[in-house]
Amino acid sequence: MNKDISKLSPQAVWKNFYSLTQIPRPSKHEEKIRQFMVDFGHKLGLETIVDQTGNVIIRKPATPGMENRKGVILQGHLDMVPQKNSDKVHDFTTDPIEAYIDGEFVTANGTTLGADNGMGVATAMAILESKDIAHGPIEALFTTDEETGMTGAFGMKPGELKGDILLNMDSETEGELYVGCAGGTDANIKLPFKKEAVPAGHVAFKVSVKGLKGGHSGMEINLGRGNANKMMNRWLRQALKIGMRLASIDGGGLRNAIPRESFVVVTIQENLAEKLIELTAKFAAIFKNEFSPMEPDLSFTIDQAHLPASVIDAESTQKLVNAVYGCPNGIMRMSFAVPGLVETSTNLARVKSEDDHFLLQCLLRSSVDSAKESVGEMISSIFELAGAEVELTGSYPGWKPNMNSPILKTMQGVYQKLYGKVPATMAIHAGLECGLLGGVYPNWDMISFGPTICYPHSPDEKVNIASVDKFWKFLIETLKAIPVK
Repeated sequence: MNKDISKLSPQAVWKNFYSLTQIPRPSKHEEKIRQFMVDFGHKLGLETIVDQTGNVIIRKPATPGMENRKGVILQGHLDMVPQKNSDKVHDFTTDPIEAYIDGEFVTANGTTLGADNGMGVATAMAILESKDIAHGPIEALFTTDEETGMTGAFGMKPGELKGDILLNMDSETEGELYVGCAGGTDANIKLPFKKEAVPAGHVAFKVSVKGLKGGHSGMEINLGRGNANKMMNRWLRQALKIGMRLASIDGGGLRNAIPRESFVVVTIQENLAEKLIELTAKFAAIFKNEFSPMEPDLSFTIDQAHLPASVIDAESTQKLVNAVYGCPNGIMRMSFAVPGLVETSTNLARVKSEDDHFLLQCLLRSSVDSAKESVGEMISSIFELAGAEVELTGSYPGWKPNMNSPILKTMQGVYQKLYGKVPATMAIHAGLECGLLGGVYPNWDMISFGPTICYPHSPDEKVNIASVDKFWKFLIETLKAIPVK
C-alpha cells in the first residue's frame, strides 16, 4: 500500500492535500483545521482573518503587472463527511485519514477520503504559496460546516470580500463547468414511543443490512443505489405480521449520504424464530435479485443476539414502519429545463431509536423552490399522521444558471486552448455554496469546477490522480486570463 501521496504531481497540490488528511476535520469539529489554515496564512505573511462564523479568509496581492485584473475568490470548505465501514476502527475527531495510492486513484483505508472538499482547499493553498504563477488579486475563502448545514456560507456578510469572480472548487468531474445547483431543506422527525418488558418466551436477533455503496445523496441519487433504511423497513413490515417486536433500530448516518447500513435488534417467540430466519433469507434473495447489478456487495443477515432490556411498544413500531414505508425516497422529478438532470429528490438518511423516541432525517433537494417545499409538505403529512413532530429546517436556495456569464466564456476558451475541446456546461443536483454566497454578493460572476472525485460521502471515495493535474493547469491558465476591471 503506497501512502506517499505527497510526491504525486502536481506536488504543490498533493503535499497540501496530504497535510489536510493528517488533521481531523469532520463537520462541526473544524477547530484544528481552522487553526491550521490561520497558521498557514500567517507563515506566508498574508492577511488572514477568521470571521464571526468561523470562515477563514486569506488575501494575496496580485503579482507584478496583474494589479488591474478583477479580483478572484478561490473558495472551498474545510469540513469533510465522516463515513466509515462498520468494521473499521477510526475516530474522525482524533485520527488522521489513511490515504493511499490505488492505481490511477487516491483513496482511503475504510473511510471517506476528504477529497470533498480537500482537493479544492489544497489547490487554493498551492496558489497562495506560489511564487511563479501570474494572477490578479486573490482572496481564498475557506468556509466551515458545509456538509451539515452550510453554516459558513449562511454566515457570510456583505462587504467582507472584495473580489468580483468566485471560483468554487467543490465540483467533482474534471472537464465540466457548473453554473447552477439545487437548493435543499432538512426534514427532522421525532416520533415518541414507550418501552415495555420483553414478552416471556422471546429470543433476540440482530438483523443487518450492510455492504451498500451509499454515496452523495445529490450527485448519485440517480444511480439506483439501495437505501438501507428502506430495505430494512420492508423486512420489518413483514416481520411484524409474525409477531416480531422491535427493541432498537440504527440506520444510516449523515443526512447528505445515501444510507449504506441499517441494524435492528428484535425479539420473537422462540417457537417462531425459524419463521423469522426464513423471512430474512427470503428478503436477502429479493434484495439480491433487485439490486445485485448496482449493489454486488449487499449483505442482509440475521444473527442470534442477547436479550435486550426492553422492547418498543407495538403501536409505535407499527406507526414507524407504516410512515417509513410511505415516505418518499429518491428521484421525485427530472428537470424539464436541463435534460438528464434530476430536478427534485429526497433522501431518507436516518432512522434511529433513542431513549423515548425515533429520530428520522431526510434531505430534500430541488432546483425549483416550490417543488422542494411540496416534498417537505408531503413528508410532513405522512409523519404527522403517525403522531410525529416534523421540523423543516436549514433551507438554502439553489443557484440559477447564467449562460451569459463572462467567466464561463473565459474558462471555455482557456480549456479549449489547453485540451482541444470545449468543457461541458452543467448544473448539478447537489447543494453548492454558490447559491447562498451569490445571494450575499449578487454582483459575483460564479463558476464551480474541480477534479474527478468518485463516490464522495462514502468509504469508497477516491480522486483520479490525472484529473488533479488537468484541473491544476486549467486553474493556472484561468487566473492568467482573468479580464481587467
